[in-house]
Amino acid sequence: MHPELTILMPCLNEARTLPGCIRKAQLFLEQNGIAGEVVVADNGSTDGSAERAVELKALVVNVPVRGYGAALAAGIREAKGEFVIMGDCDDSYDFSSLLPFVEKLRAGYDLVIG
Repeated sequence: MHPELTILMPCLNEARTLPGCIRKAQLFLEQNGIAGEVVVADNGSTDGSAERAVELKALVVNVPVRGYGAALAAGIREAKGEFVIMGDCDDSYDFSSLLPFVEKLRAGYDLVIG
């Protein structure tokens, strides 16, 4: 069975903030009973970001082509979820508050931005 939701985090050298973002996303999925996955699209981090993500059981996609757009595109290609929600892993997004987005996607919206 495919997950309903992929939470995608493009990443470049975010070892300090990435673990907290992954934990919040995982807790959100668990607390809301949503079958989902956390995908980190790593764009060549040299600070151990990818290793931290693996330790926390996130799926890491290594993206050799540099650039934010390349990381997003590669992550979306690997996403298994029916829906994809993306957010930067610099702790500027609250991954514990995604339910309003999921509800809109379930209602048939093609794109939700917030």
